[in-house]
Order: sequence, then structure tokens, then C-alpha cells
Amino acid sequence: MKTYLRIIRYAAPLGSLLPQYLVFAFLGVVFGLTNFILLQPLFDVIFEQLGPEELQKYVALPPFELSVEYVKDLFYHYLIEFEKEYGKFGTLGYVCVVIVLSVFLANLFRYASEVILSILKARIVKNLRNDVFDRISRLHIGYFTQERKGDILSRLTNDVQEVEVSVASSLKVIFKEPVTVIIYFVTLFYMSTQLTLFTVIVLPVLGGIISEIVRRLKKSATESQESLSRLVTLIDETLSGIRIIKAFNAREYVANKFSKENDFYAKVNVSMARRREAASPMSQLLGVLIVAVILMYGGNLVLNNESSLDASGFFTYLIIYSQILPPFKEISRAISSVQRGLVSGQRVFDIVDAERTIKNSPNATEVKSFEKGIHFNKVSFAYEDVDVLKNIDLKVEKGKMVALVGPSGGGKSTLADLIPRFYDPTEGDILLEGKPLRDLDIESLRSLMGIVTQESILFNDTIFNNIAFGKPNANQNDVEEAAKIANAHDFILQTENGYETNIGDRGAKLSGGQRQRISIARAILKNPPILILDEATSALDSESEKLVQEALTNLMKNRTSVVIAHRLSTIQHADEIVVIQKGKIIERGGHIDLIEKNGMYKKLNEMQAL
Repeated sequence: MKTYLRIIRYAAPLGSLLPQYLVFAFLGVVFGLTNFILLQPLFDVIFEQLGPEELQKYVALPPFELSVEYVKDLFYHYLIEFEKEYGKFGTLGYVCVVIVLSVFLANLFRYASEVILSILKARIVKNLRNDVFDRISRLHIGYFTQERKGDILSRLTNDVQEVEVSVASSLKVIFKEPVTVIIYFVTLFYMSTQLTLFTVIVLPVLGGIISEIVRRLKKSATESQESLSRLVTLIDETLSGIRIIKAFNAREYVANKFSKENDFYAKVNVSMARRREAASPMSQLLGVLIVAVILMYGGNLVLNNESSLDASGFFTYLIIYSQILPPFKEISRAISSVQRGLVSGQRVFDIVDAERTIKNSPNATEVKSFEKGIHFNKVSFAYEDVDVLKNIDLKVEKGKMVALVGPSGGGKSTLADLIPRFYDPTEGDILLEGKPLRDLDIESLRSLMGIVTQESILFNDTIFNNIAFGKPNANQNDVEEAAKIANAHDFILQTENGYETNIGDRGAKLSGGQRQRISIARAILKNPPILILDEATSALDSESEKLVQEALTNLMKNRTSVVIAHRLSTIQHADEIVVIQKGKIIERGGHIDLIEKNGMYKKLNEMQAL
């Protein structure tokens, strides 16, 4: 119930739409009920079921009062007057016209209520999807290393879609069907209290069976959504790694893995469909049985003159009572659908409720300039109880280039990720302008930084938009100037549409060197005072590396740079080289000083020379 109420809140504001919906739904039910109420007067007048005393009662206009009895007497009066003037056939035609008009109005109001319902549903899904996407974009980097990307995609697409489907059914159950049932029951109680009390005793049987079906559906719905997320993960991994799959002849292995999961998903869905579809025919069968019981019981009362209903009244009663069963049937269908939607809703809310470990402190201050430097003050970092960095003490002065080198897995990238607060240290502080990063506004902090990684992160968009990413006001001249500094302008002009060329998914239409130069152009356009370069040339061939290295040299001019490098030839001119091994700084100094120390740096340098 808690999950459901959270979903409904996404339809806010309800102030204007909900009252309209309730009014239209109410009028739709009232005019729908009118069709059946008209049957008893029709039978009584056309088939002469009224006695002399009753006919005399309806000759004069009834005195006005706010009651159902007044409406009934008024209708009888005009119906009898109409029958006197136009005969039975004319009266029949008159009633038919009234019924057609009533059906038209009932459907008109139902249509209006359905439109409002669609608006509410669309609003819920739109707001929910916006909220989930916003939360995902705000989560810390560590969250995405723990969760499967396919599972996140499944929650954002399939689970939100499931909520959309189930919410439409549930809103009807909450607002429309109960109104229908209440109005019909009030009418039935008015017609015969004795008979209606008997039906109220019988109906709980139907509710008990439906509740048992719902209980079993919830478990299947959970298994189905989890299996679907695993399928999406497999598809995503297959598309991302299709080259490796083909290169290692692993297609059959991947296909079998997918087939097994797909079989399980199908089996769970079939099981759930059996239970879900059983709810409708079961409720229909029970409904017919209940009507049959009422027919026996009520028919016996009418035949023995023990009921306030006559034959035409009892027949009308049965018709009206039969119209209560469809709402109950809709309720059973909706409850079955809602169970799957609630499971999906909870999976979505798991993302919404995920703790944001990296966030602004209540008194965070904006940092608008960079004048002093960055200081790692006895910084340690552990990830899932594994020590990654230990007691790091390092100063990066403004305008200096500091290179981080060392064996793989030593903690170089993690150290660099702490500067833009992708993670926070578990011990110690990182100071910028003498203030701990935790006390600075995250967005203003990251606005000071440009990042170029080993893997060029580009988007399925034009070259222009990729370079201008994060700077929506950039003009053509600014973008071209940045591209020239990054040694990218010439090859861009050779593409099909120049700067308006779409580069495909993750820049697949470009070579590795071209992608990297686009990334560098993006950083140049941002013009940040601090640069973080994470092995920006390690995946390139010699020719591309030369062009990219020239672009990086242009980029680093007059900037503070933290450079992670495996190719030591690219960082020999660094102001300070820091050697990190197993999370600790084991050597530091200039290139020549470190060579003379005859330590880890010299060993790495000699290995690369060989």
C-alpha cells in the first residue's frame, strides 16, 4: 500500500482533475443506471401491471420533494399521460428515445472521465521517469560499479512501463468502480432491503477467492521483473561485446545463456498469466452462481408475496444486480495487474531511495576561482573494505604538472577520482584553496576541472554538440578554435557534414585518435584551470599518439595538471612525478632525480625502453 500511495503522489497536483473525474464518473454511472430503472415503469405501463389504485395515484403531478420517490412518481405520471395520448406503441417509442439519450449521456461522461484518467496516468509516468532519471544522474560513481547497467535500464524502461499499465487499471478501481458499486447498491437497497442484505452475505465468497489469486500473483510478478532485468543485462553485454563474442567463437555460449534465461522468463509469465486470467472467469462463474442463488431466493419471495417487489420489479432488480458484477470483475483484473505494477514500482523506488553518499553539505560554499593548489592531507580510501589508498600526502601547486605513475591497480585512477569528488576519502581531507572539498559546492568544484580519460566518452550526436557538451551557449567560432588547438579541425572538415556529422554510438564512426582529440577539444572549450588526464594516450597508435600528445601539450599550457600515465616518455617534463604502488607513494621527484634513485621508476622506465 505504501508503494502504491507513493506512485499516486506523482499525479499531483490533483486539485483540478480529481473532482472533475469524480463528477464525470458519477454522472456516467447515474445515466447508465437510468437505462435499467426505466425498465420497471415500461413493463408496468405497457403490460398493464398497475392496479386501479396505483393508476389513480399517478394521475396528478406529485408534490415536489428531493427524493427518489418523487422522480419515480413524476416519471410514472408522464408515462401514463403519454400512453393515454399516443397508445402503447407511442409510449414504447418514447421510452426508447429516453433510453438512447440516457446511453448517449452515460457514454459521453464515461469518455470524459477516461480522458482525465489518461491525463493522470501520463502525468504519473512522466513525473516518475523524470524523478528516476534525475536520481540516477545524481548518484555517486560507486553505485554504478555495484549495479548491473542492464538492470538499471530495465528499471528505467520496463518497470516504469509496467507501472504505467497497472496504474490506469488501479485508478479506475479506486475512483470509478467503487462509485459504481455504491450507487447500484443504494438503488438495490431502495428496491428491496431484504433481498439486498442476502446478496451482501453471499458476495464475500467472491472476494475471498480473488484475494487468494492476488497473493499468489505477487511472487510470480517479482520473479518475472527480476528475470527481465537479467535479460536486458545480457542483451546490453552482447551488444557491447559483440567483437569479442565473435572473435572467441562464443556465440553459442552466449545464445545458450540467453535462451535459458528467456525460457525461465517465459515460464514465469505463463504461470502468472494462468493465475491472472483465472481471476476473470472465476469471478464471472461465481457471479452467475450468486445471481442464480438470488433468483431462487428472491423468486420464491415474490411467488409467495413475501417481498416488496412484484414480478416486473424483481426482474428489474436482477438486471441491475447483474450490472454490479462487471465492476467486481474489473476490480479483480485491476488487482492482478496492480500486483505486477507494485513490484515494478518498488524496483523503481529502490533507485529513487538509493543513498547519495556524495552530496553537498548543508553549508557548502561556491568556489569561483583557483589560486593556490590542491593538497592531499593524509588521505586514505577503502572500497568495500579493501584499502585502495593509504595515508597519501601530496600537494599539487597551481600551474604545475604532477604525474602519477606505477604498476596497474596501485590506486592512481582512484586518487584522481577523489579530486572532482567522484568519491570521498574514508580518512583525511583533500583541500582546495585551503578548504576541504566536502565544504565546497560540488557543481562549482567540478566547473574548475576538465577530464580526459583513456576511453573517450562521446555521445550519439554531432561533432559540434560533442565538443560543445556542457556549454550550450558555445558558438561555431569557439568550437572550431577548440578543435584547432586539439589538432581535430582538419579531420573534422573531411567528414561528410563537417561539424554537423553524427559520430554514431559512442563515436563509433571515428578512429580512436579522432575520438580522443574530440574529447580534448571539449576540455579545451571548457577552459578549466585544473586538468585531470587519465592515460589519455595509452590506447593509441604511434601516429595518433603524436597528434594527441601535441593537443594535450596545448591543453596543459598555463594549467594545473594531474596526469596518469603508463607511457613514461609522455611525462618526463612533469614538475613532479609521483610513483604509487599498492596505494602508497613510494617515490617522488623529477625524472632525472628518480632515475638516479634506482628505484621503481627506473625499473618501469627500463622495461618500457626494452
